[in-house]
Amino acid sequence: MDAARLNFSHGKHDEHRELARRVREAGSRNGTRLALIADLQGPKLRVGELAAPIALSPHEEITVVAEEAARNGDLPISPAAIGEVLAPGHEVLIEDGRIRLRVLSVAEGRARCEVVSGGLVLSHKGVNVPGVPVPIPALTRKDVDDLELALELGADYVALSFVRSAADVRDLRQMIEQAGSPARVIAKIEKAEAVDALDDVLEETDAVMVARGDLGVEMGPASVPLLQKQIILRALERGKPVITATQMLESMIHAGEPTRAEASDVANAILDGTSAVMLSGETAVGEYPIESVAYMDRIARVVEPSIGYRHQFPERGVDPTVGQAMSNATCDLAETLGARAIVVPTSTGRTASRVARLRPHQPIIAITPSRTAVSQLALEWGVWPVYVPECADVEELWSRSLDAARESGIVDDGDLVVITAGTAVNTPGTTNLIKVDYA
Repeated sequence: MDAARLNFSHGKHDEHRELARRVREAGSRNGTRLALIADLQGPKLRVGELAAPIALSPHEEITVVAEEAARNGDLPISPAAIGEVLAPGHEVLIEDGRIRLRVLSVAEGRARCEVVSGGLVLSHKGVNVPGVPVPIPALTRKDVDDLELALELGADYVALSFVRSAADVRDLRQMIEQAGSPARVIAKIEKAEAVDALDDVLEETDAVMVARGDLGVEMGPASVPLLQKQIILRALERGKPVITATQMLESMIHAGEPTRAEASDVANAILDGTSAVMLSGETAVGEYPIESVAYMDRIARVVEPSIGYRHQFPERGVDPTVGQAMSNATCDLAETLGARAIVVPTSTGRTASRVARLRPHQPIIAITPSRTAVSQLALEWGVWPVYVPECADVEELWSRSLDAARESGIVDDGDLVVITAGTAVNTPGTTNLIKVDYA
C-alpha cells in the first residue's frame, strides 16, 4: 500500500483527523511514508435528506425538485441548481445509474419524472444528469472547508472531483498555494467536459485519476475501457502519475477472493501503464479490506514484470526539454547495461517522475532532501523514495546517493547503477548529468 485516501464525500472532520493520524502512525511504524490523498466532494448532485427511504417502481411518476423547495412525496436533490437545468427528455440517474428517471415535464423548477429503473432511494446518494451542464462552482463551500482541514492535516495530494476545465484545476492550485501548502493536485476525470479538455487539464494538474464510476454514468459503461487507455497514455506522455479507480475488486466487498474478470481488469489497467490502482468500497465498507489490498498487490507483482520499457525518441518537430532528454538517455543506458537500479537525486521529485514515465525495468531510487517529496513520490510507478539531507556539492551528492541506494536494500555492494542529477545541487529543474557507477 502506497497511499491512503480520505473521502470527503462522507464522514465528519473529526473522523478524517483520526484516519489521517492512523495513516501517518502506520507509515512510521512500518518505516514507510504513505501519500495522504484528500478527495474533495466537488460539485456533485446528491439526494437530499429523506425522512425515510423512497421505494420507486418502474412506470411510477415522481417529482424531482431542489431540496429547499421539496414537498411531501417529492424527491429532493441538492444543490438547488437542479431545478434550473432539467428539461423534458433528460435522464436523472441515481446511485451510479442503478435507478433511472426520465423527465416528462418541467414547471417552475419542478420536474415530473417517470421511473425507468426502480429501486430504493436513500439519503445523500449521488445523482447524475448526463450531458447536462450544471452551473455549480468547481469548489463548493463544503469543499473550501474540507480543503482547509486537508491542508491542516498535511495532505500530500488534493483530488478535485468533477473537473470540467483546466481553470478548475488552476482555482484549486491557487487556493493551495495561498495557504502555503506544498500539496499537489489530482484532477479526477469523470465528466465528458474533462475528457474533451484533457490536454489542457494535463497541462495544469500534477496527476489524474480515471474515476470510472461517474465517468461510466456520464458517458456510458461501454466507453470506459477505451477512455481509460487513452487517459493513461496521454498522462504517461506528459510524465503525470495516473490512478485508475472504482470497482477494481468490487466483489471483495462481500467475498474473500475476486472474480477472474476483476483480476483481469486490474491487470489490464497495470498493462495500460497506470501508476496506481485504487480500492474504494472494498476497503471503506468491505468485509475483506486486508485481503483486497493483498490481492491487488499480488496481481500487480505478477503483471508488472511483463511491462515493456517505453523507449522514446523525440519525434520530428517535438522540442523536448533537457530533463526529458536526460531521463530518456538514463533509461536507455540502464536498459543497455542491465543496471541494478536507476538512482535519481531530486529536490521536488519531478526528475523521478520523468524517469518513471518510461517504465524502465530497473527500480527507481529517488534521493530527496524533501520529506514532502518522499510522500508524494509514493504515488509514482516504480519509485522508491529515500530521504537524504541536503548536500553541499555534487561529489557529496554522488556519495550519499550510493550509500542510500545500498541502505534501501535494493542495491548491493558492487551492483551497477545509473545516476542522473544536476550539477547545481539542491536546485530544481537543473538535471544535466548522467553517471554510471558501482555501488
